[in-house]
Amino acid sequence: MVSELSTERILAAERAHASGVYPLRDVALVRGEGSRVWDSEGREYLDLAAGHGVASFGHAHPRIAAAVAEQARRLITCPGSFANDRRAELLERLAELTGFERFFLCNSGTEAVEGALKLARVATGRGGVVAAVRGFHGRTFGALSATWEKRYREPFAPLVPGFSHAPYDDLAAMEKAVGRDTACVLIELVQGEGGVRAASKEYVAGLRALCQERGVLLVIDEVQTGFGRTGRNLACEHHDLQPDLLCLGKAIAGGLPMGAVAIGARVGELESGSHGSTFGGNPLACAAALAALDVLREENLAQRADETGRWLLKRMRKIESPLVREVRGIGLMIGMELKQRVNPVLKALIERGVIALPAGPTVLRLLPPLGIEREDLERALVAIEESLPEATRV
Repeated sequence: MVSELSTERILAAERAHASGVYPLRDVALVRGEGSRVWDSEGREYLDLAAGHGVASFGHAHPRIAAAVAEQARRLITCPGSFANDRRAELLERLAELTGFERFFLCNSGTEAVEGALKLARVATGRGGVVAAVRGFHGRTFGALSATWEKRYREPFAPLVPGFSHAPYDDLAAMEKAVGRDTACVLIELVQGEGGVRAASKEYVAGLRALCQERGVLLVIDEVQTGFGRTGRNLACEHHDLQPDLLCLGKAIAGGLPMGAVAIGARVGELESGSHGSTFGGNPLACAAALAALDVLREENLAQRADETGRWLLKRMRKIESPLVREVRGIGLMIGMELKQRVNPVLKALIERGVIALPAGPTVLRLLPPLGIEREDLERALVAIEESLPEATRV
């Protein structure tokens, strides 16, 4: 399929009228199917970014598309003050999947983090939040205050007070950072933007015990790792962990904007009107999420991610290049750390019809759809090997 609009017109319109906050590439994507996307000129790309991990179940999955179309003809919006059949069904399914009983539905992972931070403060009566070095939680003020990277934070200072950061996977440092005013500790079990770094089992277990001992809530950000990405339905399952608050987003609705906060018993009862979202839990997104959960289960995508991810990690570690420092990952969340900057490699991959992501300045990150075929990944591996010499172009 070729777009009715030329590539030149699409790019010119975006450059003229978009905000400018995104580093726009010279590609206009107009269609997707499974693990592939096509640009306005009909060129095919293998998508190993999946819309920053959103399209975990593939682009334009027919089951999800059909659910959205059907619901759009019935009812698109319904405020939280009225019950809705699709929302009720989704809440039951999320409870079954996560083991939590209560949820706040919103529109993105960032909103889920914001909601969790508010709930932690109101539940504990404290204001302090301790997050992790290299952690990324979003761009709104609360989530940005928890995000570590200075280049994201500094232009918008002063941020929300009460936030501090401790080294990741360092329990002793966290013990020093958590004080009497700490409402919650917020971490990712696998840091995505922070370089695809996984927390150790000892750290997570120790953190859970520390939070319980000091009356602090443990908040886990699974916006990127949730819904099969790490080879389990949730990354928490690798640690036999149920935190006090769990942040979900990205893949939850199969590509539609949605987020959720799972709320544990230690949060207590919430006052009516203490939080809200106009579009949160709308029937259209809920219908998409219900279909996405069906796809996750029926296509066995968590197990496929586990098996394919182990195979891919092993294959990537066999790539012989003096530019590769380390390959690490879990499930289909893979990072290749280079000894030089990654952007030239990303550009070289685009030229070879492969879309990937950075994770910091030197890490190549792969977040492909969970059902991707190994023959597609073989093609990607060839493209990566051919593109690695491009890292010398800084």
